[in-house]
Amino acid sequence: MSYTAILLAGQRPGRDSFAAEHGTDLKALIPVGGEPMVRRPVRALLDSESIGKIIVLAQQPKRIAAVLPKDKRVSVRTSEGTIAETLLALCFDKKTQWPLLVTTADHALLDAATIDEFCRAADADIAIGVVERTILIRRFPNAKRTWLKFRGGAFTGANLFALQSPKVAAAIELWRTVENDRKKGWRVISLLGPMVLVGTVLRLLAIDSVLAMIGRKLGLSIRAVRLSNPLAGVDVDKAADHELAEAILAGRA
Repeated sequence: MSYTAILLAGQRPGRDSFAAEHGTDLKALIPVGGEPMVRRPVRALLDSESIGKIIVLAQQPKRIAAVLPKDKRVSVRTSEGTIAETLLALCFDKKTQWPLLVTTADHALLDAATIDEFCRAADADIAIGVVERTILIRRFPNAKRTWLKFRGGAFTGANLFALQSPKVAAAIELWRTVENDRKKGWRVISLLGPMVLVGTVLRLLAIDSVLAMIGRKLGLSIRAVRLSNPLAGVDVDKAADHELAEAILAGRA
């Protein structure tokens, strides 16, 4: 199956202090491994056998396009105001070629093997890439990530999402209600009711059970895809992430 990759390279409103520390006003242009960060995941997508074409979405498309690999499979478009609005626009656009693989410009350590592993296992209306804590900590004991803890393990997101058809718009609408909440993962779970939230907090429910409940609420199948490469759980969202990414690329981590 050939996916259309959607790479989100947008910017939050206001000044980005992380970008400013690296001499730019756009996070996607922060240098990682000697090149603009956004170029790295685009190159991984181009190398993947699962990806047919790549659409990069950004508020300043000309500046982003200027640093990308020159390939006819890559196009750059102007994004909507928020991630949810951007994805909903794709859902309602009759020209969208499904299925979609969604990832982000700060996924600087993404590689083609991880993309292909994820796409092969993405057999649901919505598939969400995750990395289990023991896998990541075994490789990077001091890495600081955001962990969602369930019965059977704790997981961090891998910034990889597979969307199979326009029917996923219902899930994106749900996401939009909590998009600006820093604890959005827990907010989504809380929408299932207090008993489910308590059961998750007490680690009485497995991640697959919780996603199945959310799916039933929306009339969708939703599943987590556990990825084998710990680097899939490392994005570059702050100074410590940048330091870790640089160390990994230099062979020092």
